[in-house]
Amino acid sequence: MSDTIEKIKCLIIGSGPAGYTAAIYAARANMNPVLYQGMQPGGQLTTTNEVENFPGYVDGVTGPEMMVQLQEQAKRFGSDIRDGWATKVDFSGDIHKVWINDSIELHCETVIISTGASAKYLGLPSEQHYLQMGGGVSACAVCDGFFYRNQEVVIVGAGDSACEEAHYLSKLCKKVTMLVRSEKFRASKIMEERVRKTENIEILLNHDTVEVLGDGNVVHGIKALNKTTAEVVEISATGFFVAIGHKPNTDIFKDYLTLDETGYIINTPGTSNTNIPGVFVAGDAADHVYRQAITAAGTGCMAALDAERYLASKE
Repeated sequence: MSDTIEKIKCLIIGSGPAGYTAAIYAARANMNPVLYQGMQPGGQLTTTNEVENFPGYVDGVTGPEMMVQLQEQAKRFGSDIRDGWATKVDFSGDIHKVWINDSIELHCETVIISTGASAKYLGLPSEQHYLQMGGGVSACAVCDGFFYRNQEVVIVGAGDSACEEAHYLSKLCKKVTMLVRSEKFRASKIMEERVRKTENIEILLNHDTVEVLGDGNVVHGIKALNKTTAEVVEISATGFFVAIGHKPNTDIFKDYLTLDETGYIINTPGTSNTNIPGVFVAGDAADHVYRQAITAAGTGCMAALDAERYLASKE
C-alpha cells in the first residue's frame, strides 16, 4: 500500500457516458472531480461502431469518437482524468477509502460509481472476431437493430431480455431466428408467448451456436448444432445478437453496498443514492432495464448533483 494518502472531494470510478457526464457536472460545481477510467476507458461504447440514437449527433457518431469528445469536455472544465482502476474500497467510515491499482490510497468525501456492466458473450473465436470488426455481432438490439432493417438476423438467449430484444428486432427485420440453448425458455410465460405468437420469429430450441460465419469483415450466417438430432444447420443472417445477460462490474463493492441478486447496485428510487451516505451510483452498474448511453449520461448528471447537495449538507 502507498505511504501517501491523497484526499479527494469527488472521486468518479469508471468512465463511459455516466462517468464523463458526472465529471462535467461535478467540475462545473467546483468539486474538483478525479476520474479513474477503469479497465475499459470509455466503457462499452468504445466497442460500438455507429451511435445514431444519441441526441445532437445528426449524422451519427462512432462510440470511440463520442467518448473522446465527452472526455475532452470533462477536461475542459477541469476534471482530472486518470488511467487506472479501483481494486479495493472501504466504505465503513465517514471517509470513503478507495485503492487504485492495489497501490494508491485515496480518501474521498464523495464517490460516484460508474463502473458499468459487461455484456456476456458465448466466447466463440468467430463471435469475438466479428464483434471487434463491428461487422454484425451485437449485445444490444435497441442500440444496433436499426442497422438490420428488412434483413434476417439471429439472436441467442432464453430469458425475458432475450424475448424482449427478439420482439423488438421482429418489428425491424424480415426474419428473426431465436436460438434457445436448452429445451425450454427461462423467460416469463407472457414474454415466451409474445415471441411464439410473432410470425417472423422462428424459435429453435436446444440449439447451440457453433460458429459465426462471414467473409472476414461482415457476418453472413450462423452455424448451429441441434443437440437433439446432432444435426448442424446453417442459418442465413447478417446480424448476430447475443442476449444471455450482463454482469455488472461491482464485485469490489459487495461488502459495503446493497446489491441485487445479479450484482446491480440498488439505489434509492429517483436518486443516485446508495445505502452508504456520500456514495452514489450512475449508469449500467445500477441499470439492468434501459442500458442506453443517454440514460447513463442522465444518471451521471443526477449523481453529480446528488454529490454536490451531500457536500453542501455537510458544511
